[in-house]
Amino acid sequence: MGMTMTQKILAAHAGLDSVKAGQLIEANLDLVLGNDITSPVAIKEFARFNCDKVFDRDKIALVPDHFTPNKDIKAAEQCKLIREFANKMNITNYFEIGEVGIEHALLPEKGLVVAGDAVIGADSHTCTYGALGAFSTGVGSTDMAAAMATGKAWFKVPSALKFNLTGKLNGYASGKDVILHIIGMIGVDGALYKSMEFSGEGLKSLSMDDRLCMANMAIEAGGKNGIFDVDDKTIEYIKEHSTKDYTVYKADDDAEYEKVYDVDLSKIRPTVSFPHLPDNTRTIDEVGDVKIDQVVIGSCTNGRIEDLRVAASILKGRHVTKGVRCIIIPGTQKIYLQAIHEGLVDIFINAGAIFSMPTCGPCLGGHMGILAKGERAVSTTNRNFVGRMGHPESEVYLASPAVAAASAVAGKIQNPETLK
Repeated sequence: MGMTMTQKILAAHAGLDSVKAGQLIEANLDLVLGNDITSPVAIKEFARFNCDKVFDRDKIALVPDHFTPNKDIKAAEQCKLIREFANKMNITNYFEIGEVGIEHALLPEKGLVVAGDAVIGADSHTCTYGALGAFSTGVGSTDMAAAMATGKAWFKVPSALKFNLTGKLNGYASGKDVILHIIGMIGVDGALYKSMEFSGEGLKSLSMDDRLCMANMAIEAGGKNGIFDVDDKTIEYIKEHSTKDYTVYKADDDAEYEKVYDVDLSKIRPTVSFPHLPDNTRTIDEVGDVKIDQVVIGSCTNGRIEDLRVAASILKGRHVTKGVRCIIIPGTQKIYLQAIHEGLVDIFINAGAIFSMPTCGPCLGGHMGILAKGERAVSTTNRNFVGRMGHPESEVYLASPAVAAASAVAGKIQNPETLK
């Protein structure tokens, strides 16, 4: 029996000719990632190993992005610990305030991940890099600590689900709508510890920003990882951002999948996930009258330049309705600067929104937009669990940048196609 994309990458990094689902392996890693919440725990565990250096200072990335700029004393202490460790170990890819970005937007932009890589990160949305044809997955802080010391991690080789994408996206439908549709279709445990592998002619319709968004949310279906076929768009992106060598792995024709799903992109409608799980989806035509208090456009899911352009196209010449707070957060400093140069920031501010520096901020209920009891937010983030963005009796509705921007104008969840 042949192997999937994920299985081929894992076999290569384990030094094996082949692997099969369920097999336990130890694999060499190309990158180990941590942020300001997870890295301090890993650093304290690392100290217990009595190692005087990390396995490779060029293959560790430390990105303080969740509670930064420091929201309180505890956040400041966490970041200080990371900074001191990075200096002591001479970590190459440590990104401090001024050059930092939301980790899963920053690393592809910096060219630190390419096709064929094996990456772990002490953050569940590390699966983002599958958009580049890499195997990437989230782990715990203790696994991060061991990986910083050894450059290795153990895995149970996942079985796979194949998503055969056909057709072409229409109107305001985007990669966010595709992945919300898929999660709604298979459920939050529909891909539990499985590899979600995306291929088909429909890939031509998806930009790299679309793919990064979709791979990012593989974990919301329980996936071990999400991964896309490498095509000309992928290679163009890699060559633009990186000088690293890359390897393209293609699934064998006889690769085994637990299930194959056919998804016609031409039928995808703007989609909203209602509280309190990402699989509680409705198309924009089924939403009804849902008034809101806040809109957040950003995060590692939808804080890229295409997302900001879509939001600006809707907000231009319009104004956020009175009583609604609209917070826009670019994914990286480069995106921030590009938004300024393209005049997007002028549009946002003239529309009555605020424009923040890159941070995870409100996505995890950190800062920069916490919800009070009874408040509702439309957000382009990736999770809408109970209390995710603040009070446990608040509500988060997940949507695309287009739906979020239209909702900010309307004061309720709004179809951007019908905004007047």
